[in-house]
Amino acid sequence: MSLRTGGLTSLRALWRVLRIARIALRWRLQDITPAAVFFLPLTWFVPEASEAQDLSRGARLRRALEELGPLFVKFGQILSTRRDLLPADLADELAHLQDRVAPFPGELAIATIEKALAGTMAEHYLSFEVKPLASASIAQVHAAQLPDGREVVIKVLRPGIGAQIRQDLEVLKLAARIADSRLPDRERIRPIAFVAEIERAVTEELDLLREGANGSLLRRNFTGSAVLKVPEMHFSHSKTNILTMERVYGIPLNDIDGLKAAGLNFETLARTSIQLFFTQVFRDNFFHADLHHGNLLVNAKDPENPQVIALDFGIMGQLSTTDQRYLAENFAAMFNQDYRRIAELHLEAGWMPPHIRIDELEGAVRTICEPYFTRPLSEVSLGEVLMKLFQLGHRYELIIQPQLLLLQKTLLAVEGVARTLWPQLDIWAVAKPVLIEIMAERYGFRSALKEVQTRLPSWIQNSPEMPRLLFDYLKQATSGAARLNMRSADIKELVEVSRSGQRQVVLAIFGMTCAIIAILFILFGPASLGRWWNMPILSWGFAGAAVFAFWRGWPK
Repeated sequence: MSLRTGGLTSLRALWRVLRIARIALRWRLQDITPAAVFFLPLTWFVPEASEAQDLSRGARLRRALEELGPLFVKFGQILSTRRDLLPADLADELAHLQDRVAPFPGELAIATIEKALAGTMAEHYLSFEVKPLASASIAQVHAAQLPDGREVVIKVLRPGIGAQIRQDLEVLKLAARIADSRLPDRERIRPIAFVAEIERAVTEELDLLREGANGSLLRRNFTGSAVLKVPEMHFSHSKTNILTMERVYGIPLNDIDGLKAAGLNFETLARTSIQLFFTQVFRDNFFHADLHHGNLLVNAKDPENPQVIALDFGIMGQLSTTDQRYLAENFAAMFNQDYRRIAELHLEAGWMPPHIRIDELEGAVRTICEPYFTRPLSEVSLGEVLMKLFQLGHRYELIIQPQLLLLQKTLLAVEGVARTLWPQLDIWAVAKPVLIEIMAERYGFRSALKEVQTRLPSWIQNSPEMPRLLFDYLKQATSGAARLNMRSADIKELVEVSRSGQRQVVLAIFGMTCAIIAILFILFGPASLGRWWNMPILSWGFAGAAVFAFWRGWPK
């Protein structure tokens, strides 16, 4: 017997839908989820959870998602970043979703490891602890030793978890298709794209080799660091469904009593957590995006300078080069309370529609930021300010990219960790010097020179073509044969440019060509050329021609 409703092709999947409905009713979610209304007649047959009456609606939703399993936990975690869609109380509660379930038998873990490594446990490990150290809905962790005696932990995927997640994905995809056909503001919410994001995130977590590669890169980025330790990955003992890594010891970050007993400097630890976040985002462009207390330990060997130990690398974030630079400049503008620059950056980055007036956007930014800056900076949350600025895009029906939302969610989590450790921490004072130093390093003169050196071989290879291309363009420009292909109605007006505008383009191209030739002579000019102030005379000539061209072509 086959049942076909959208993506649901089996009675087993239909049974899953009914189970979801039962859990929604058990936690009395009909006041949150409109879809639950269709199952209201079943309320008579579904007893209410004993603690449901004492919980807020957000807590009831969180408990229901935790009971439904890993895909729905991920759904809630991602949904918590969409504060344009959720009331604040629901978003705050979903941000605290936990993924803890009873462990599966250790014998199943052994069978999974032996099948993955094509050999017995004795062939690959000196010892193995059958009782797991920790358990979650996707995987659990066992302690072991390699044949050379090194202590490791083995992360093992839960048997059958892939099939369960695929089944749940079919349910979510069906719900997304229904929402996409019914919701009036589906273009802003994009339910199908939202479920696709969840599918991508969960699929990546099911590939433990990918997690191992993430951890390995993060470890390399902080080689020799005294502030962050990342366990070593052992790829010789890892496959898609098992991951073997160095065993690390530390005090859980949420064990405040344990941290106090170790005599740790809480202020230093809080400052370190903020500095690590900005370093990962803006120096390395590769940041741990799941920084809750359970994934962080503390090495207390040096109480005055504690070291953070990171775990669980299934969710990592990266930004495009453009978003990274504009985000860094946004933070710098926030530090200086330069609302005009924040508005300009939102337009330049494409986070806002281009037709928005700059003065209108500046006023909106001022309205958001000024109430924060009138308070002591130690009370201001960078994550909150960033979230409100991103919501400007939602107001103008522009969807912020998922990675930016992931970064904002991670920043809020890091700030929460830091202020738990040291409530009076001035996050702005900690973040500002780190960001300024990184920006100077990445976007300063030395960085530009390094970029020139990187691209120089390509420029040299293509330089023989530049005189011919310049000559062809100048010939077309003087004869009026040059044409621009325009598509946008707004841009089409630029076709009617004056001769002075065309002259500026020609001079800009000529100036750039002269500047490049001057650089080539400086770097590769033969020693036989005459020199002045230790630079070839020809390079001075071309540099002067470039300056003259830029000066003559500069808009008056």
